[in-house]
Amino acid sequence: MAGAGGRSWRDLLAGRARKRRSPFGSAAELQGAALRLLDQHQNLAELLLEVGDSAKPGVQDGAEPWGVSPESFIVSVLQEQASKLGVPTATLAAKNALANVERICQDSASPSRAPLLNSDQRKRLTCLLQTVKDLLANNMFCRSLFCQEMWKMKQVEMKVFLCCRSPAGPAAVEWLCSSLCGLCEQAGDISCGDTELAQGILSDFAIVFLQHGFEQAVELGRKVEFQKVAYICRAVLQRMLAWVLDAVGKEKQEDVSMVQAARFWLNVFNVSLYGSVAPLDSLRQFFRHTLTEVLTYNPVLKVSDAIQMQKEWSFTRTSPLLTALYRKLLVAFSVKESICQLQQVLESHEVNWQHVLSCVSTLVVCQAEAEQLFKDLLSHLLLKAFGNYDMENMITAFLIARQAALEGPAVFMPYSEWFKASFGSAGGHHGSSKKSLVFLLEFLSELVPFEAAPYLKVHIMFPPLVPSKHRSLLLEYITLAKTRLADLKVAIEDMGLYEDLSAPEEAVQPQAQALRDVEKALQIFENTRKIPTSVIEASIFRRPYYTSWFLPALLRPRVLPKTPDGRMAFIDSLKRADKIPSNLYSTYLQACHAMKEKVLQDDSKAEPSHSKEPLEQLKAELAVLRTLAVQQAQWEGMRECCSLSQKCLGKMWLLLAQGTVYSWCLLFQVVDLLLTSFCQTLLAASSFNPPDRQGPCLSLLVKMMCGHRNLLPALLGRLCQLICHQGPSLGAAHILGLAAFVIHLSECRALIPGVEATSGASQAAPGKALSVSEYWSSLLVCRTEESFAFCLRFCTAAAAYLMCKFSSCSREDFCALVPPGLIKKLQYLVPRLSLEARGVLCEEAKSALSWSSLSCPSLNYRRASLCLWRQAGFQELLKEKAFQLSFREWLLLELEVCPEKDILSASERQDFHHWAIYQRYLPAPSAAGGCDGDLEKACAVILNAILDSSQRLDLGACAQSKTSLSPEMLCRLQELVLELRCRPKLLPGCSAAQRHFLFELLQGRLTGRDPEHGSALGEQLWRQQELLLHRRILLGLPASTLVTTCWKGNKAVLDCDSFFCFVNSELKNVSSRGYALSYGITAHFFRGLLSASLDCEDAAEGVNQALATCQTKCPVVLLSAALWWPRLEAALCSQWKRLFGAPLAEELARLRGWHSSASRFLCSGAAFPVSDPPWLSAAFLHGAILQQSPRGRGTEALERLGTDAEQLLVALLFFSLLDLISARIAPKEGVDFQTSLEWSLQILQCLQGRGTSWPLLFHSAEGGEFRVLRSAASQRHTRLLPLAFYSLTPSFQQELLQQEPTFLSVALQMYIQLLQLFVEGEVLPQSDRDPTEHLISAARQFLLGAIPHCPAQSLGNIQPLLSTCEELDPELAATLLHFSRPAVDVELEEELELF
Repeated sequence: MAGAGGRSWRDLLAGRARKRRSPFGSAAELQGAALRLLDQHQNLAELLLEVGDSAKPGVQDGAEPWGVSPESFIVSVLQEQASKLGVPTATLAAKNALANVERICQDSASPSRAPLLNSDQRKRLTCLLQTVKDLLANNMFCRSLFCQEMWKMKQVEMKVFLCCRSPAGPAAVEWLCSSLCGLCEQAGDISCGDTELAQGILSDFAIVFLQHGFEQAVELGRKVEFQKVAYICRAVLQRMLAWVLDAVGKEKQEDVSMVQAARFWLNVFNVSLYGSVAPLDSLRQFFRHTLTEVLTYNPVLKVSDAIQMQKEWSFTRTSPLLTALYRKLLVAFSVKESICQLQQVLESHEVNWQHVLSCVSTLVVCQAEAEQLFKDLLSHLLLKAFGNYDMENMITAFLIARQAALEGPAVFMPYSEWFKASFGSAGGHHGSSKKSLVFLLEFLSELVPFEAAPYLKVHIMFPPLVPSKHRSLLLEYITLAKTRLADLKVAIEDMGLYEDLSAPEEAVQPQAQALRDVEKALQIFENTRKIPTSVIEASIFRRPYYTSWFLPALLRPRVLPKTPDGRMAFIDSLKRADKIPSNLYSTYLQACHAMKEKVLQDDSKAEPSHSKEPLEQLKAELAVLRTLAVQQAQWEGMRECCSLSQKCLGKMWLLLAQGTVYSWCLLFQVVDLLLTSFCQTLLAASSFNPPDRQGPCLSLLVKMMCGHRNLLPALLGRLCQLICHQGPSLGAAHILGLAAFVIHLSECRALIPGVEATSGASQAAPGKALSVSEYWSSLLVCRTEESFAFCLRFCTAAAAYLMCKFSSCSREDFCALVPPGLIKKLQYLVPRLSLEARGVLCEEAKSALSWSSLSCPSLNYRRASLCLWRQAGFQELLKEKAFQLSFREWLLLELEVCPEKDILSASERQDFHHWAIYQRYLPAPSAAGGCDGDLEKACAVILNAILDSSQRLDLGACAQSKTSLSPEMLCRLQELVLELRCRPKLLPGCSAAQRHFLFELLQGRLTGRDPEHGSALGEQLWRQQELLLHRRILLGLPASTLVTTCWKGNKAVLDCDSFFCFVNSELKNVSSRGYALSYGITAHFFRGLLSASLDCEDAAEGVNQALATCQTKCPVVLLSAALWWPRLEAALCSQWKRLFGAPLAEELARLRGWHSSASRFLCSGAAFPVSDPPWLSAAFLHGAILQQSPRGRGTEALERLGTDAEQLLVALLFFSLLDLISARIAPKEGVDFQTSLEWSLQILQCLQGRGTSWPLLFHSAEGGEFRVLRSAASQRHTRLLPLAFYSLTPSFQQELLQQEPTFLSVALQMYIQLLQLFVEGEVLPQSDRDPTEHLISAARQFLLGAIPHCPAQSLGNIQPLLSTCEELDPELAATLLHFSRPAVDVELEEELELF
């Protein structure tokens, strides 16, 4: 810009500057003038506020003008002012700061004195506090004076108070309480950001109050000042609690603002608020003190008031504010501790009965364990009451029992049952003496003027059991109670059989009660197939009610179904028991027949008349309800519409209950109409408003459906059909509607009884009752590509609706509404189908999912689910323990997938498995469902999941064989087991072997199973299948896992004890050969043995020691090696050469030598050396003989055995007998029964020819020379030895009875065991030609023929068996007794018979 003459402004100003002279001679004069100017115009208060701001004009990059910092500048100003005024600098600073504080607090635009500062005030105060901190650092501020002067201010704000300490006293308590109440009242009317600030302030105060008010006694006694602070903190908390409890009384007066303010104060009782800032003991002391104060607050109600009013104090009727307070306080304690605290308060304080009984209701409803603990408490109270004849304990017990019973039989036993259990038997406390009885009856009599009718009915109908001589005392009470009922105009004769005392106390007509009794009795009859005891008792002792009300309600005329239903069966049972008069029964049948004739005659006219009016009216009412939902009508209008719809359903049920084909079709129409109407109402309302602004219409509609118990089975059945069978074909609108419907079903779960798991349910035990949330979650199975896509769409829609619909609920209420199965299913699905969900979420990625976008047909559900996954609210939900998907639950879901139909490819599935195991669950803490980084724990979870999944009944389309295992999960287990073997080895000198967790786990599954459920046969089949699965898992793991190493001295040796123990106790029992394991597990062990020997200094020595130990600890392994040696030899020799390149280990060479000797003995006639032990040589010889076909060479070879081969022959007989049993048990294993029988008879003949004793082979006594052979046999083969024994009867010679004194004892023992097997229902193997009955008959005939020829010594050995034989076969026992008498007795008996 140019000036006059074209000159610029810069030139003009420069010229002016040259013309004007400075009045100051030097820079010092200029500086002095500037200081005088500042001194005349400075405002120290404003200066304190401005200096704290770091962003000052003219200051760049931290440089200060003139080289002076703001702190030194303000210090110099304060010093100068202080010197002028003659006061200390620190005092001047404190007074100026105080003036600033007062001005900041007074500068409020709000006319009311709100506790919180506004944003401008907070900014100025922050600036001031920063300056004060700088002055404190330079010792230029007097803190004590500042605090004293500040206390004098009456309008100080709460945030300012945090910076100072106030003196103790009532004034401090009064000021703090009024400010805190103002803060809570203001919290409901401020913005979101200020609400967080208010919560922060409240949290700070709560922590301070807890830290100083509930310090430990040691810390509290340090200074008197601390005690004053503790007094203030406790007094404030007590005053605020009284304020909250006063608000409880005003909640029904609709004082909304006060209730909201009190609810805000309840945040003080969030346990998570204190975290690690306060000791756990102090926190528990605070909560315990608060609970005591609540229970004892304002105890004005008398016991008589409590008796009359306690029905109004049930969980549903108690103030939500008080219930929320209880739930927060009780979190800090276990259920047992809470009840103990309640008991302590009752024993030592005068209590507020309303608060005590509402606390009882809260505990019973919210804690499942409370039921048994309250029963124990009631028993304790009754014991003390009758012990000291104490009325206080007595009334406490009755009030608690009645209060708990008010919450319904689902959470606590009905009052009638408790009263009967306590006083209805001779073992009750009142039965000990007459004084106790009088005490009880006097107590009940004192209650009569205040009692409600239902309790009096219980006392009359189920009176205490008293001796006959004291009957008059009871009659006096009953007369008094009946008089009271007459005053109340209640007839005892009309009392129902199953009256619910937890229901609202309304006058129930006898007809309605009779209908309820009939339904309950039918339910009990259908479950037990027996007439309920209460019905039988009513037919005898309550004849008027039974004949006037119960039977007419039961015998209502109807069209009887062709197939008798439960009601018909119940009526027939009563008729057979003479509980229905003949004339009444005949009248009922005639009325039913007349109704059937009417229906048949006018069938064509009846159909439209039956359906048109109720069905059309129901459609009309549902359409009106849909209109009201769109228009956001008032609550009353919606309730009225739902009430009309409910009446329509009630009318329609009269038609549906007829049981005809037409009524079933009508039922399906009604169910489809209700579901369609719900979906249409949801979509219509969603087109105008999101779910959180749609009002209660849909909730009312679902509650109306749930109110019809008879409709629920059809409704849930239709839901199952839609989800399980039509899910993949449903459109977006259908899925949205169904998803919202199941959410509202979960909301009404208290109205829906338990649902039995169906065939389509996933991970649900058949017959187990599930909640409705668990039921529909179990229907969402993920097995195929189509089911994965449907489940993802359904769960995403359900979760989005849930989070939008109930977004305004409190955290606790929202978590109570969320079905855990839904969140867990999403935790499984979203990371599986979206790679992005497997990473750590960024803050900016947490966007919201729009509800309106879900109804878009082009919606990509993977993106929608990922968007839902990233929401902050959903992620916060995943932190709740109840919603966390554990490792085991993830595995069970993954094991349901059909790999060939999976939505993921094999490589994608492997990547997902690795991410889930190694990144998600292995490092995660156990509290979050993880493994704490413990590989053993991870292996255990995978192994248990694989076995449980294989054992679980799976009826899906992709079901596998029950003995098959998931190859992919087995691979994951292999990876972890191999990684586990990489852990450090034990150091030399450590004698203990490494713990073999695998066998411990497998053994634990077998020993830890609960045998109560199911039959003995079912348990046996489960165990057999479980062992087969164990064997397959062992074969799938590396062979080296079967053997561990340990140190003996300084030498590493092989440790097979765990494997040997598992084989001896379990694994041998699933072998079909009886004395040998399967080839697979045998070869696996030997491969593992050779591989594990690499850890030994001398591998050959380690293998030799292991096999030598095997002879004594696990002979079945060596017997298995002998049987399978032709297949084992090449593999083992090749592995040994590959690993060591040295001559074969000595013990392995011996095994090979025995097999060669047996082959040469049979083929070339060479001598057969008998080894030590002889049973091992016999095993190799038996295996070689099995390879010969036919066995003629074996017969000839028996004669060539030396004289020292007696034990070898006995062992051969044992092996052949086990083969004989195997041929019957497992005929497909290749063992022929007839061939084994002939070979056994030949061996037996050879033994008898040599005079070798063999019967003790069958003796079950421990020890003996044949102990090793019997220990190697499986349990089932050992139990079936009697069959083998009596298959040999053709070769038993008469000389055997004289040569073998033990033969008769062994034969009798085998016969008894054979009978016991038959009596116990053992599944005995048999053939068509030789059934078990024939074998038993032949054995009996053999014994009867052999007994007369037995010597006296043989008959003397049978005495221990006679008692058992007498129970099973008296005739045989009599024969044994007859021939076991001495000869003199027999002769005397014959002489007596002559006369």
